[in-house]
Amino acid sequence: MSSAPVTIPSIRPEDERLPVGKAFLYGFQHILSMYGGVIAVPLILGTAAKLPPDQVGMLVASALFVSGLATLLQSLGLPFLGSKLPLVNGTTFGAVSTMLAILASGGGMPVIFGSVIVAGVIGFLLAPLFSKIQRFFPPVVTGTIITAMGISLLPVAAGWITGQDPQGASLSNLGLAGFTLAVVLVCTRIPQLARVAILVGILVGTVLAAVLGQADFSHVLEGSVFAFPKPFFFGAPRFETGAIISMTIVIIVTLMEIMADLFAVAKVVGTEVDERRIADGLRADMLATIVAPVFNSTPPTAFAQNVGLVAVTKVKSRYTVAAGALLLILLGMFPLLGRVVACVPSAVLGGAGVVLFGSVAAAGIQTLQQADFERGNSIFVVATSLALVMFPIAAPTFYANVPTWLGMILGSGISAAALSAVLLNLLLNGRHATRGNLGDEMEAVPAPEPFEG
Repeated sequence: MSSAPVTIPSIRPEDERLPVGKAFLYGFQHILSMYGGVIAVPLILGTAAKLPPDQVGMLVASALFVSGLATLLQSLGLPFLGSKLPLVNGTTFGAVSTMLAILASGGGMPVIFGSVIVAGVIGFLLAPLFSKIQRFFPPVVTGTIITAMGISLLPVAAGWITGQDPQGASLSNLGLAGFTLAVVLVCTRIPQLARVAILVGILVGTVLAAVLGQADFSHVLEGSVFAFPKPFFFGAPRFETGAIISMTIVIIVTLMEIMADLFAVAKVVGTEVDERRIADGLRADMLATIVAPVFNSTPPTAFAQNVGLVAVTKVKSRYTVAAGALLLILLGMFPLLGRVVACVPSAVLGGAGVVLFGSVAAAGIQTLQQADFERGNSIFVVATSLALVMFPIAAPTFYANVPTWLGMILGSGISAAALSAVLLNLLLNGRHATRGNLGDEMEAVPAPEPFEG
């Protein structure tokens, strides 16, 4: 008598469950790597709006709170919402120029928030349409976009190291960043520390900065300990056509960037993303965009630097990101915790950012190795697209004389690369343009380990 074959259930890499302590440790590492990016936008916006310090602090806390909610939705998911990937969300820089333009034209915070709400609704409705273009993202396209993502993030690390000083980085900042980078690299060679190399590097770098007098903890105890974000603090949102059109363009660009991040994190994790999963991920971000203004925050987006962190640490579980999301929500409700994390010197973050952002570019180069450069004109697709990434980096005013909406798209290296790679691939590679999409590309990635339970 023969027995029926037994099928061993398997889990996807991103569904691995870790002990609670480790999950929160790795989640805290995610927060440290993206914290500077989250708080930068509300700081810029609050300063431009000439808000008093307590209201600027409220904007920062709101950004952390909304980023936590968005990350939790993206990583854990609900029916039709969330990619269920280790993808961290934070406030997008892409909307800054539009929001500053709205302020300059006389519109206040209510006009900004009104435009975000409407644009978010439009983006939510467009999400399924964007998910259907997956077949236009073969390895030559996804690899180019991911590489462009890493390249476009490197100036962020440089800005952290210089402290945004137009005169360049000081010797002390260079030394602090270099020391942090060295600690991270050493930790990657130690098996017990490899998965928390970024966290250890940032902590050790901060300790050194404190010893050298470059980290100031004197203001940690100033201000409230607990504060829940007050809905519509600046009043009811106002809806103006011009602001809505401009913000909708931003959201369309954001959808492209989110989709690029979905492809990137799927590549790093070694899992597949289909049309349904892409749509769920885009819808989650757009729902978070709609809700953000309620809590006085701006549009969130997937953070590419955290994709780099996944690549460096090899910790692929989405539950670590969910744990980090809970910490973000706490930071948003406990300004005291936020002030402690804010004491990490920007030069320390910059040193860690070199590895984080460089790892994203490296993942893109790895993907390009699976592209067919022998047939077609793929080399020209890559060359042109990466050149478009470099233009606004090398010359920030390169698109200063084009219409605002066009400059907004081309000025984003990721968006310009995505548009260029997709369109040139279709134009130059013809009938081979959609062969070897992301699903085929994943064949080179080892299968998930069998579930033992």
